[in-house]
Amino acid sequence: MVVALVYCLANQKGGVGKSASAAALAAACTERGERTLIIDCDPHAGVTRSLGVDPDTLTRTTYDVLLGRATLADAVVKTKLDCMELVPANEDLAAVEADLIGEIGWDRTLKEAIAPVADTYARIFIDCPPSLGVLTVNALVAASTCLVPLQCEFLAMRGLQQLQKIIEKVRQKANPALTVRIIRTMYDPRTLHSREVSEEIAQHFGDQVFSQLIKRTVKFADATVAGEPITTFARTSEASEAYRSIAKEL
Repeated sequence: MVVALVYCLANQKGGVGKSASAAALAAACTERGERTLIIDCDPHAGVTRSLGVDPDTLTRTTYDVLLGRATLADAVVKTKLDCMELVPANEDLAAVEADLIGEIGWDRTLKEAIAPVADTYARIFIDCPPSLGVLTVNALVAASTCLVPLQCEFLAMRGLQQLQKIIEKVRQKANPALTVRIIRTMYDPRTLHSREVSEEIAQHFGDQVFSQLIKRTVKFADATVAGEPITTFARTSEASEAYRSIAKEL
């Protein structure tokens, strides 16, 4: 029995490309014949919207799964790609912290929900909110690898320290095998600042950093409006090829 590899995309800073990366990587994996699942764990429902699903029309979401009102399989919806499915989210998910904290094993809720479908998919991608609360901790406990989209800006790099502390606590208490890989996003080769930060990230984190960079492009916004991953919206773009390279490296 083949069990899915589980990745969470986490960074407490918003707007760094978590949702776009989750959709692009999952889509890149489907191009290789792998069945993939995206779990939206962000109340803002960024990846849900970016895949053309209206959060206001949903009857079952990640929130229902985490509260035990629905199984993960029951909450799955189809996307425009045959081999890529989604567990969507909406703003109801914002209430999950109050509902879960105090429950026994609250941090393992998502991991337990994934277990029954782990042999159904080749890869599962969890899109985290821009915070380090209950949802992100659940994702870190469930994942084999934490993918950190890191903007090529100095302040973004400094903000990574807090996430690293949470990851280390999760390793110590719940998921000792958790690994970390860094995706450099929003890279602008025209600016010295972006080039210097990119080099510093590579030097500081070494093998944890993917060699491919994700450059800034308006195509990400256009792809979101179209309700598609960038790899299908702009198939031959530099960003699409970069995500395909990262997917191979995974």
